[in-house]
Amino acid sequence: MDIKEILNKVDHTLLNPVATFDDIKGICDDAIKYKTASVCIPPSYVKRAKEYVDDKVAICTVIGFPNGYNTTESKVFETIDAIKNGADEIDMVINLGYVKAGHFDLQLEEIKKIKAACGKKILKVIIETCLLTTEEKIKMCEVVTEAGADFIKTSTGFSKEGATPEDVELFAKHVGKNVKIKAAGGIGDLSDAEKFISLGAQRLGTSRIIKIVKNEKSFGY
Repeated sequence: MDIKEILNKVDHTLLNPVATFDDIKGICDDAIKYKTASVCIPPSYVKRAKEYVDDKVAICTVIGFPNGYNTTESKVFETIDAIKNGADEIDMVINLGYVKAGHFDLQLEEIKKIKAACGKKILKVIIETCLLTTEEKIKMCEVVTEAGADFIKTSTGFSKEGATPEDVELFAKHVGKNVKIKAAGGIGDLSDAEKFISLGAQRLGTSRIIKIVKNEKSFGY
């Protein structure tokens, strides 16, 4: 697979709680140079990052991150604030307690409200697959589809496991035709990236792919 095709699907990610704005500028510079799909950064840096990149790369941020148990109202506020500050894409974390209790109606309503707050901006829904049963994952594929979200996303990268090929395959079988797939967490090399893309992932949340490309002069960068 062509390296440019992989890079174009990467959300170049830095969500470390001790990241400084100098760190954020560094990944923005890399994202522009390597033409990634976006940079995924903490909400507090969205406004400055948007001004810094001057629309040369999309700005993605996270909502209800990483645990998802914020109130729906606070997630909606976070979303509105992020978009006002310049976010182009929103990655929200579901309320895992709702899912475990079988309250899929509440989760559906929450995603719908956040999607409404997004307007035409892209919404990705993180379901934290490592904490769900297969049945819960399938049901969330249905909920995300019904809610009108743009992507279903495997993981925050802050729980006990990230994306797995099995979960991406499961998503591909059960999401609606208008829902894309983002694999995130633990994508360590180009072979992982190619595997997830071949299984149906249209986005990859990772910080490692660009590091690999930087260290391998044969790619021509």
